[in-house]
Parts: sequence; C-alpha cells; structure tokens
Amino acid sequence: MATMPILYSLFLLTLANGSPVVAKKLFGSSFAFSVDGGYLLFDGRPIFGGSKTVRGIIASIVVTTVGGIFVGLGYELGALMAIVAMAGDLFSSFLKRRMNMPPSSQALGLDQVPESLFPLLACRESLGLSFVDIFVVVLVFFVGELGISRVLYTLRVRDQPY
Repeated sequence: MATMPILYSLFLLTLANGSPVVAKKLFGSSFAFSVDGGYLLFDGRPIFGGSKTVRGIIASIVVTTVGGIFVGLGYELGALMAIVAMAGDLFSSFLKRRMNMPPSSQALGLDQVPESLFPLLACRESLGLSFVDIFVVVLVFFVGELGISRVLYTLRVRDQPY
C-alpha cells in the first residue's frame, strides 16, 4: 500500500467534494444556477435537484485544479479528479431523485461512494493506486466525510449534519 498516493487522493477528494459546500457558504444564493435548470424528467422529478449548482461544480474544478498543482500532481490530474467527483455526485443525486428522495437528504453510502470511487478509478494509474488502495481511500473518505460533515454543521458551514 502506497502512503503518499493515498494521502494525495484523500486531499484531492476533500477539495473536490468540499469546495461546493464552502462556495455555498461564501456566496449564499449568488451564482447558484441549478445544473438541471429546474427541468423535470418524464417521471415528473427533477433531474438532479436544486442543490446541484454550476457554482459548486466550478468551485470544485478550480480549487481541486489548484490543489493538484500545489501537491505537484499537475493541473490536469486535479481537474480530472474534480470533474469525475462531481459526475459521481450528480450520479448520486440523479439516483436519489429517482428514489423520490428530496435534495440534500441523506442516503448513506450513495452520498459518499460514487463521489470518491469514480474519481479514484479515473485517476488510478496517474496516482499509482492499487485496488486495495482505492478500497482504503473510499473507506477513509466515507468515515471521514460523516465526521467532518457533523463538524461543519456545528460550525454552520453545512446546512445538514450529514
């Protein structure tokens, strides 16, 4: 198991998935354009829901790109990590809407696994990760995200404790 690739992965995943939360706190409702434009699918439900914003995706890409440069992995890897993490997050939201769950509701596992697993698989070779490393990072991200979310809720950075 390679320690530095695991730490770099956790760092970039934290930036990618945390940046939209911080951007929401910093900017409030400014620049909060819904990714799905408020459109509904044939099932009458939103595609992703109002909590998925262009602002959040842009914040994730910009911050994680800078993070990739900061740790010496390059802007390309940082940007790829963010883009695929956001795709995983949108995938989760899409599934939650199909399950008739409201935006920002908790779905344990579904809220953490795609947004960590998808980017790790996409960046596996570039980061030199084994499948065991990926399992460890997803597990640590899962547990860490649950703990950090509570802290951020207490500090009033997050609107929900999960």
